[in-house]
Amino acid sequence: MRKQLLVALVFIFAMVLSACATAEAPAADSGSAAPAAGAMTFVGTPRNETLILDNLGGTLERPDFFNPYAPGVDMGRGYHEVCLDNLWEIDTTTGEQYPALAAEMPKPLNDEYTSFEIKLREGIYWDDGVEFTADDVVYTLQLGLTNDKLPIHGWSVDYLKDVRAVDKYTVIVDTTRPQPRFSKDLGATIWDATRFWPVPKHVWEKEDPTTFAAFPPVCIAQYKYSKHDPNGNWTLWELRDDWQRTSVGMIKGKPGPKYLLWNFVGTEEKRILAMINNDVDILQDITPESMQVLTNRAPQVRAWHAGFPYADFDDPCERGIAFNNSQFPYDQWQTRWALALATDIKNVSLGTFAGMLRVSPLGVPPVAAVQNTYHKPLVERLLAMELPDGYKPFDPNFAVDMAKIFNEQGVGGDLPTSEAELIDLFGVGWWKYDVEQAAKLLESIGFTRDANGKWLLPDGTPWKIAINAPVDFEVQSGRLAFAVADSWSKFGIDATVNTMTAGSFWNASSTGEYQAGSYWPGCAIGPDIYPNVSFWHQKFIVDTGTPAPGNQHRHKSDKIAAILDELEKVTSDDPRNVELSKDLLMQMALEMHWIPMFGTSKFVPVNETYFTNYPTADNYYEGPWWWWSNFKFIVSQIEPKQ
Repeated sequence: MRKQLLVALVFIFAMVLSACATAEAPAADSGSAAPAAGAMTFVGTPRNETLILDNLGGTLERPDFFNPYAPGVDMGRGYHEVCLDNLWEIDTTTGEQYPALAAEMPKPLNDEYTSFEIKLREGIYWDDGVEFTADDVVYTLQLGLTNDKLPIHGWSVDYLKDVRAVDKYTVIVDTTRPQPRFSKDLGATIWDATRFWPVPKHVWEKEDPTTFAAFPPVCIAQYKYSKHDPNGNWTLWELRDDWQRTSVGMIKGKPGPKYLLWNFVGTEEKRILAMINNDVDILQDITPESMQVLTNRAPQVRAWHAGFPYADFDDPCERGIAFNNSQFPYDQWQTRWALALATDIKNVSLGTFAGMLRVSPLGVPPVAAVQNTYHKPLVERLLAMELPDGYKPFDPNFAVDMAKIFNEQGVGGDLPTSEAELIDLFGVGWWKYDVEQAAKLLESIGFTRDANGKWLLPDGTPWKIAINAPVDFEVQSGRLAFAVADSWSKFGIDATVNTMTAGSFWNASSTGEYQAGSYWPGCAIGPDIYPNVSFWHQKFIVDTGTPAPGNQHRHKSDKIAAILDELEKVTSDDPRNVELSKDLLMQMALEMHWIPMFGTSKFVPVNETYFTNYPTADNYYEGPWWWWSNFKFIVSQIEPKQ
């Protein structure tokens, strides 16, 4: 792995930000000692008591909106990280769940896995002084059952048969069919839980849950809401006086800094300068060029690795292009495959992150554990795979070709030489760049070209594709959209990029009101991928314009649904789990239900001027996922610099 990552900075070609930093920012000191006490933040809190995090979601459109069950809510900015909590949380070092709000893992009450007992921790309180009990869990689970306007409704009626409180701290849940992964369905797996966050019954039962803003939020974790910027750039959270009455207090015995401030400074140049000037403690998504600037200008800053190799390549979600597959022409497999074959993936890699990316042809990310379980063993099946017209699309030479490109440019001196090592670095391969085959596929369903070689829809109108992309957050996805649009434009499509703030970006994904988007729906952290792919079932499809409870890209497939139905019945350690998952991934690839492209590279730099004991590659008590729900447990370990 080290050899893979050592090559990272070989690919840094541009130093624009370095010039910017030199011109605009004073040189930082060594950070050997914390500045004298007395300095204040711009929100009026003591700087040495305030951990400042870069706001990954950028500027918020609705900063006073905290309803986790409504479309358009931004779950970041500290909300799901340190205000909400889960029954079961995830340990990122092991991938195992552990009880948080729950006192223990759920207890199956029958051999069919259709009835479960949930025991809650006693003595946990909401920040308004009301105790958290079984009534809150029952009320929240019933929200989706009783409100057909909530996006969660479809999942709830499909999953839940009955929910009831036995006593103050015990809940019984009956499911509609066997659910051997019950804790993963209702608890955190990667970023957070995907469908269940307990809310306070005594507050919500007085409101309409479909429109309730839940402002100010009533928190159950160790921090409480303090204030926010009306313009949506920052949110401040303050440590609760009774933090001991939370899951973090009970499990860790310590809470973290007094204040947590999520702040979005602006453009990447401004964010880097803020880090250099000690105005940010944890920086989120940045480019390779910016990491080089920090390396040169800010000795108090380090990334996941202190020096080479800097970046962590094992973020458990992958990037690519998704479509609304319920609308023409994206409801045609020929269209989706034509777009894949018209993508010059090597140039897209170079244009996105200067080649610092691991490719993936499958619908789960190429992190080491997943790639070893699925990507590598499936190469032979990928090579043999044929499209309905007999065409074999897989190209296993991506890794070798990338090495050749860098060697020809004179920057490949540190690259491994064996093909196996190159595959570990760059991935197992991707689809052929074959514009002739792409054209054949389009022409087979009525597309034509005009005199200038521009593609026309079957009705004779110009084919225009607007790719939704995040602006000023999730920089890899933003860059990917432009690189793909360039590739498709060269093929003759009128392809543009529609940059969007977080609220609009995610709302469009939920409602399906878009053509294409630079999203990352493919996630997994280990061999049991079902909890992170189950939402692709066609039973979750809703009409465009309606928030989706799952399958936001509205892909209909009886074959995928059948495999998911079988996967739902097996336990995580059942040998059939991996074999069925292989069949699922191959079927998803054959249908090209979205176009997976690359794993995610993250530098996740931290500033050690005011705080220390961050998780790092050499202090690996947790992964570097500041934006996950388990940050509430990570922050309890971060300490002020003495």
